[in-house]
Amino acid sequence: MNLDNYFAELAQLVNVDCGTHTPEGVAQVAEIISGFWRAEGWQVQPVNLGTEVGPGVLVTNKPDAAHYDVLLVGHLDTVFPPGTVAERPMSLNTTRAMGPGVSDMKSGLLNILWALRGLDETHKSRLSIAVAMNPDEETGSEHSSKWLSELALRAKTVLVCEAARADGSLVKARKGVAGYRLIFSGKAAHAGNEPEKGRSAINALAKAIGTINALANAELGTTLNFGVVHGGDAANVVPAHAEAELDVRFWRNDEYQRISEQLQTLCDSGFLDGVTTTLMRTTHKPAMAADAGTQALMQLVEQAGREEGVAISWQAVGGGSDANLTSALGIPTLDGFGPVGAGFHGPDEYLEIDSIEPRIRLLRKVIASL
Repeated sequence: MNLDNYFAELAQLVNVDCGTHTPEGVAQVAEIISGFWRAEGWQVQPVNLGTEVGPGVLVTNKPDAAHYDVLLVGHLDTVFPPGTVAERPMSLNTTRAMGPGVSDMKSGLLNILWALRGLDETHKSRLSIAVAMNPDEETGSEHSSKWLSELALRAKTVLVCEAARADGSLVKARKGVAGYRLIFSGKAAHAGNEPEKGRSAINALAKAIGTINALANAELGTTLNFGVVHGGDAANVVPAHAEAELDVRFWRNDEYQRISEQLQTLCDSGFLDGVTTTLMRTTHKPAMAADAGTQALMQLVEQAGREEGVAISWQAVGGGSDANLTSALGIPTLDGFGPVGAGFHGPDEYLEIDSIEPRIRLLRKVIASL
């Protein structure tokens, strides 16, 4: 393969500020990648997912197909704010490519494109193939999950092309994730003159943190993390308002159910007299587990790896992706079919250059083997 051409395309995708909350940037990336696909003769359909996010993109070789032999999934958005590209556009050294979203997941999008560019015409005519690229994975796919679910339910197999892990592993399982906002409403009062008339929302929040953290189960891998807290107006005012954002991770979906029910019970009861607590779920992705269908798909991938000379190993990881969604629908799903990379969501994000070509060959072989 011509790596110069690959990097020229990669730079076009990376060098656009396209955080989820920058829909105009996501739309620009969608148009660039759509142009690559149209040039290859594939059918490209933009998908309107609302005014709050950029468009999705659906690519197919058989646009009238009722079912797909394989659905390949990737996302167009990153986590980075406007101005990031100006600070650190894509760069290359002898072994790595760097830049915002270079592994998570602009190179994954290109892996799909390049794998299907080189797919034998007999397989293209035999298989019904769909590629779905959504604009909001980094914030939980809130706007695109219904669309992705509808596509996945028409597919025999789903391959998600997030980056392979730093050691080259593909992903067979992912923790589920749920996000919550807790709003505490108390009563303001002067902290010096009449504190007894106040009801501190911050004190209720503080008590809630300890009580809710106790719901974790280390043995089962269920974790809770209060990542954001804020409240109050001034040090001399008993605070009437406070908020907290809670992240919950779980390997087992019954653990999510347990946490959800107990959270609601605790918040309904409240944590301090005179302070009400409102619980809002903001995101939810079920856990991705390797069922029998996925295990059979793993064997197919391992055989493809042997044929292509690509060592195959598997990891179960704590971060969520759209593979969680499609797996929970009962569709055999595997993840990590992008090139090897690490440092996701940070300034040190990188892509291992020598992994690009082998991972394209692997993906192509897997598709051809379906």
